[in-house]
Amino acid sequence: MSFPIKICVVCEEEFELKPDKPGFANRCPECSAPEAMEPCAKPELSADERKAEAEVNEARRKAIRDLLYRKES
Repeated sequence: MSFPIKICVVCEEEFELKPDKPGFANRCPECSAPEAMEPCAKPELSADERKAEAEVNEARRKAIRDLLYRKES
């Protein structure tokens, strides 16, 4: 069984798209590997920053709720 031949969007080389290939389907394994190795680290937030972010999110939810459910007069 042959696998589909794709062209990498980064290096423009042809590669076979095999099942369970790590990374993106439009990138060859060599170009996908460095991105797959990088850890997905979020910056640590202080207590004040988390509280401010929670308040902003609450205000955003309230504004959306008001827009969606406001009564037409």
